[in-house]
Amino acid sequence: MTLLSLQLSRALAKGRAVPPPAPTRASLLEALLRKRAAAHNAGAEELEAMLRSQIQWSLPMIRGDGAAEGA
Repeated sequence: MTLLSLQLSRALAKGRAVPPPAPTRASLLEALLRKRAAAHNAGAEELEAMLRSQIQWSLPMIRGDGAAEGA
């Protein structure tokens, strides 16, 4: 590897953006809630109903013994 190509590869490595962190359950739920609010404000009733369904599906369920399901 020549000095120029080594310098170029180092410059490229320094300029690369850090990949975003993996989405968490909380961040996905937050995004759904924001989209639902936007749909509500826009008057898109069908879209809001679909997002409400997705929000309910994404929430953790607590059984009678206190243990969380789907966590």
